[in-house]
Amino acid sequence: MSLRALRTLLAIAQHGSFVRAADAVHLTQSAVSLHVRALEEGFNALLFDRSRRLAVLTDAGHIAVERAREILSLYDGISSEIGGDSELRGRLRIGAIQTALADVLPHALSALRTDHPHLRITVASGMSAELATRVEAGELDVAITTEPVKPHPYGLTSTALYEEGFWIIAPVSLALQDLQLLLKSQPFIRFDRRAWAGRTIERELRAMKLRVQTSMELDSQDAIIKMVSNGLGISIIPLAKHQVESLTTLTIAPFGTPQKTRRVVLLEREDRPLGRLASALANAVKAHLPKTDL
Repeated sequence: MSLRALRTLLAIAQHGSFVRAADAVHLTQSAVSLHVRALEEGFNALLFDRSRRLAVLTDAGHIAVERAREILSLYDGISSEIGGDSELRGRLRIGAIQTALADVLPHALSALRTDHPHLRITVASGMSAELATRVEAGELDVAITTEPVKPHPYGLTSTALYEEGFWIIAPVSLALQDLQLLLKSQPFIRFDRRAWAGRTIERELRAMKLRVQTSMELDSQDAIIKMVSNGLGISIIPLAKHQVESLTTLTIAPFGTPQKTRRVVLLEREDRPLGRLASALANAVKAHLPKTDL
């Protein structure tokens, strides 16, 4: 049995097929099959139901996946435990939403690299719901996401990093009009409802009984801002205080009474296998927040 084979097993369980798992762990499909065969021989049990076209786990397979997660969690935490009191070592796989990637995270990672040169960091982007699933599956160690909204994976814990408000944004040509009323009449550029922020906006619109005329549905905050800036519609997006202050070419008003807000958090598994590394990342993010957001 090898750790790499266990990681392959988790990838198959997560992606539901040998082919997609091979892409995820950067192996050929034949290598993935060899890993599974080696595990089955070592455990003396079939891990997948070979009568199905998809990769369906047997009862033994479910047990093996749970134990593999525990083993890999312990192994991945060793490096952070044996380093010196001040310097962190090991690998930290981070997921992050686009707003964090384009704002505070680069500054925080730069500080971490300076303070802990032996810390190996990889970063992946995605929507909050997707990143949470990857943390739960063990593909990522931590993720900077919005605070989880249902449905969401279980077995995760979160640390609050900072807060953002939801804002109505509109072209400057509409500056003297009531933006709440304009939500009913203007083309609406919607924040993707697959994202937790999009779901929050949708629920609040329904609670306010506001029927909007959706013209676009985008998953990029920057893209939405550019569309609105060019007069193509009105939108609702989450923004930190310093971001609101920088958008001088838009008309902006709080969304909701009181204003709807969301928390950006650091997600990790409840067992916190890389607790020291995760805490260091959280502290670095908080240390590099603009003063207006503190």
